Amino acid sequence: MFKIAFVSDCSVVGRRVFRRFFNTSGKTLCGVIVFALKFNGIVFAQAQYGIDAKVESLLARMTLEEKVGQLNQYTSDRLATGPLTENSTKYNEIKEGKVGSMLNVRGAKDTRMVQELALQSRLKIPLLFGLDVIHGYRVTFPIPLAEAASWDLKAIETSARVSATEAAAAGIHWTFAPMVDISRDPRWGRVMEGAGEDTYLGSLIARARVRGFQGKGLGSTDAVMACVKHFAAYGAAIAGRDYNTVDMSDRLLWETYLPPFKAAADEGAATFMNSFNDLNGIPATGNSYLQRDILKGKWNFKGFIVSDWGSIKEMVPHGFAKDNSDAGRLAINAGSDMDMESRSYVTSLPKLVKEGKVSEALIDDAVRRILRKKYELGLFEDPFRFSSDSREKRILNSDANRKAAREVAEKSIVLLKNQNQVLPLSKNLKNIAVIGPLAKSNEDMKGFWSVKWDNDHLVSLYEGLENKVGKQTKLLYAKGCGISDTASAGFEEAIEVAKKADVVIMAVGEAFDMSGEGKSRAEIKLPGCQEQLIKAVKATGKPMVVLVMAGRPLIFNWTADNADAIMYTWWLGSEAGNAIANVLYGDYNPAGKLPMTFPRSEGQIPLFYNCKNTGRPSMNENDKTYRSVYIDLPNTPKYAFGHGLSYTTFALSDLKLDKQKMKLSDSIIVTMTLKNTGKYAGEEVVQLYIQDLVASVTRPVKELKDFRKLMLNPGESKTISFTINKEKLAFYDQRMNWNAEPGEFKLMIGSASDNLPLQNKFELVE
Repeated sequence: MFKIAFVSDCSVVGRRVFRRFFNTSGKTLCGVIVFALKFNGIVFAQAQYGIDAKVESLLARMTLEEKVGQLNQYTSDRLATGPLTENSTKYNEIKEGKVGSMLNVRGAKDTRMVQELALQSRLKIPLLFGLDVIHGYRVTFPIPLAEAASWDLKAIETSARVSATEAAAAGIHWTFAPMVDISRDPRWGRVMEGAGEDTYLGSLIARARVRGFQGKGLGSTDAVMACVKHFAAYGAAIAGRDYNTVDMSDRLLWETYLPPFKAAADEGAATFMNSFNDLNGIPATGNSYLQRDILKGKWNFKGFIVSDWGSIKEMVPHGFAKDNSDAGRLAINAGSDMDMESRSYVTSLPKLVKEGKVSEALIDDAVRRILRKKYELGLFEDPFRFSSDSREKRILNSDANRKAAREVAEKSIVLLKNQNQVLPLSKNLKNIAVIGPLAKSNEDMKGFWSVKWDNDHLVSLYEGLENKVGKQTKLLYAKGCGISDTASAGFEEAIEVAKKADVVIMAVGEAFDMSGEGKSRAEIKLPGCQEQLIKAVKATGKPMVVLVMAGRPLIFNWTADNADAIMYTWWLGSEAGNAIANVLYGDYNPAGKLPMTFPRSEGQIPLFYNCKNTGRPSMNENDKTYRSVYIDLPNTPKYAFGHGLSYTTFALSDLKLDKQKMKLSDSIIVTMTLKNTGKYAGEEVVQLYIQDLVASVTRPVKELKDFRKLMLNPGESKTISFTINKEKLAFYDQRMNWNAEPGEFKLMIGSASDNLPLQNKFELVE
């Protein structure tokens, strides 16, 4: 039984496609289609060749100006997420077919209203509606860096799945996420939006987010198109300063920064976004090596690429383009398909084509890619299929969605320290002091890059504790200071409150707008006088639990050394307070692990676990004679990548390899035992690292190559197995070929990159 591609008007393109697939004469095309439809009852819309035929038929009827219109994206003025360019004619342009997509239009009512304008155009091509759904739509989940700390791929996928379901119910077709930029510099504000410093972990998380956003596939009314960003190497901006230049070797680009993008593409991501930075002197938006050679060429990516906000015209101040028209020429030739808010394409491309400076074939290729996604989403069949008032009311902010947000938030919390088992808190405590500028904050729990709502319900720490404690426990509160205060006027009240308590909970960190796009910080210590407040309260002698709420790794050395317990709670979203309270009381045993290294000082940055040894490596902290060390500070971080404690304890033992030598076509099975040796049920993330000891290119001292997250009851043991194959040992050799070289390898397994008690060696042979 054939599936027939219905081509309107029996066009020339349609005849070509029909002859190709059915080997029949184009003269009888219409009759055959009618017969097939009657015989099979099928109007085919999903097979790719059917969509391609429709795209070609539509493209053949489009004027050059209408084609360029599909490459043009404007923002709603009401919800702008970048610098606005005044444009009072945008809605008329939509009716004229000069706009292909709108961003920052949300809600079933508003998207329907704007879509109706598009259907007044000559060809009635529907719009795509895009929005930055970064960590939740109506219900806010933890920031992506926090979710990465869960090391729980199912939880991360769930977060994206719920976000997509809510967004799609509100008329959104497309999210500008996931951000998969690897970053080793916590000064860069956008670390909050990614998965941290590690390529392997980041690649797995990229796949999970794409799966979550796109669900069962485009066309489902609970799926949105993922947009993988920022292509590429944006996370390596010099000095951690947003939008800054990036300069790196091809080796670093291919080994560290490109793999998460490749993983997302392999997972079927619908779109990519290029980045603001230049890479080795060429702005990413005008970089044909990135967009045409790698993404559309080597990786055979079939989706489309959108610029970042205004990044096409920003090639002018970069010094790469002489004016906006020149920028448009450079961008389209380099492979950037859609122009977000630069107005470079719509104002310049028709003229550039007529002048012979841009091939219309390049315009056609970009339009094909965009139209194909509109067909896959089912927008030509029903332009309003995502704009459902009833579905929006039913799905948004549901109890189930908030429950999911709370569970992901619990998994994202990292226990950094728990001296003398201060945590979990006893349910018999009489008085708890809750002190700090973030103790009663609602807005800051949401974090940066979240969707704004007038009637949002964000659970603060204080509210979460109120929901948790029994009648026998009294909560005492003092703000102490503001987030950025330098004055200590509130210290006295905080000290008096602390003296009355059995335990003190300090809530400190960043305001929600201190990390995020355009929020780079030269100093990443606790802002203002917050650490001085901690010192003053600690002097009371009361047991102290410090909660650090932030969008990036911060430096808090005195607190790290002197607080009894420390939890890194990031910005956890709508259910932040309830999640934190559950963890404080042990109703959820924390299992998070750091996805980024925490430095002792800004002077160590960039600091990451998988560094190389150098010819004069540091032997120990005391050996500073002609070694690669600081004379005033240890090389080691304050908290290492992968670090995170539990209320219980675990023991790793019985490391075994099924063989000590393996061939390129072979594999080694590694087994070990994990035992819960404490008194609480809990999860542990067992991490496997490998070092290539001698290679044709120097290799890192260790690289994460696998991990397992397991739940164990007290006294329970489980055997864990890992498989080591050629792919886990491969790297780019001197000729930039992906190979595994024969030689000796070191295997390390443990609970953090600096705690790897199980070690062995094996050999790869010819």
